[in-house]
Amino acid sequence: MSSMVGTGAGQAGSAEGDWMMPPLSVLLKRELTSEKIGKPDILHGLASRSKKGEDLTFLKTECQRVPGNGATTFSVFALFDGHNGLAAAIYAKENLLNNILCAIPSGLTRDEWLAALPRALVAGFVKTDKDFQDKAEPSGTTVTFVIIDGWAVTVASVGDSRCILESADGSLYLLSADHRLDENKEEVERVTASGGEVGRLYLACGAEIGPLRCWPGGLCLSRSIGDVDVGEFIIPIPHVKQVKLSNAGGRLIISSDGVWDVLTFESALNCSRGHPADIAANKIVTEAVLVKGLRDDTTCIVVDLLPPENISPFVSQPKKKGMRVLKNMFHKKPYDSPSHLFVRNYFGPYAVEELFEDGSAVLAQRLNMVYPICNMFKLLVCAVCQVEMKPGEGISVHAGSLKSGRVCLWEGPLLCQSCQFKKEAMEGKRPSRSKIQDMFFFPTCHAVK
Repeated sequence: MSSMVGTGAGQAGSAEGDWMMPPLSVLLKRELTSEKIGKPDILHGLASRSKKGEDLTFLKTECQRVPGNGATTFSVFALFDGHNGLAAAIYAKENLLNNILCAIPSGLTRDEWLAALPRALVAGFVKTDKDFQDKAEPSGTTVTFVIIDGWAVTVASVGDSRCILESADGSLYLLSADHRLDENKEEVERVTASGGEVGRLYLACGAEIGPLRCWPGGLCLSRSIGDVDVGEFIIPIPHVKQVKLSNAGGRLIISSDGVWDVLTFESALNCSRGHPADIAANKIVTEAVLVKGLRDDTTCIVVDLLPPENISPFVSQPKKKGMRVLKNMFHKKPYDSPSHLFVRNYFGPYAVEELFEDGSAVLAQRLNMVYPICNMFKLLVCAVCQVEMKPGEGISVHAGSLKSGRVCLWEGPLLCQSCQFKKEAMEGKRPSRSKIQDMFFFPTCHAVK
């Protein structure tokens, strides 16, 4: 399923045959320009209006793939929208990044690190959820987690906060997924197949009201971190999308549902157009509150990826007659004026290249992706929690699946017994923490979600 609305890469031509490959001299000049520019300048802004105080953010621009090596710097921007209390959002904010990084082997090149990142994000999300649920606290949180390394942007998301990208030519890309049950029929089918019940609230007169919810618990999301009272078929496995921007840059808007329940993607871009990141974030939040009032926590992070100021812009060749920009995924007319044009000039080609996308709920599929190098996991280390295991203790991530009869037990990745139990619970093959629910009192409905 696609999540882009705009210009994309990866297609060789069009059915009409009116797209032409640029001359070799132009391609070589673009490549040399890209190498010369190196990493983008990253400017960001944050704005928030609080109703319940359950939105948290994490902004860190000086992370390092290799500790002590400034050339390996990357940035993280994350938004946590808690519900039924703040505990899950706080825990995820404090632990998620470390859990992700621990799932990436050491000694990788930058390209290998980027290739390993989607799988590490899945492992980190699942470990964070598993560890928090062991605390038996009835709280949950959505997560939109963005990692920027050079011109590569990787977004992992569970819940209904969203991240969008506006490229240099004004095209709009959706980098996250909406996991509200009302918006995703496949997720409804997965939840019910795993043992949950999906339906709306009933009035005494028999009328149905409100969004689709999962019972027990009454959560209207199919994926989150936490929510032990709902059931483990509400999973923490994130949708992950990784793209590479051109050296013309782009603008990211990361917002909670307090924004997206009121504003369309286009209107959020329009109201922030022509403003730097900090003012743009304030304008988006202000506009959302003006439309319907402060009904929910309303948070927005705006991130601009811009060519360094000290580099002379590369002027692209004029388009030939009949040449058009290919629209990948959903076709949509690009905007006339991108939001971030007020800062820098264009640097040439505008295409956004899709490197990776997977939103599958199957943990075995998400942990068994193909990478440029084969040794992306250690044989005797759990692929989720990273605990070291003795020979014979590990369980193939494919165990219990249709593929299990054709896979050697020691063909990784492997899970420890605890994480295998977690995997089976998410798939509805084991009772979902019924003992914990018997020991603790939980509210019957997540009214805030």
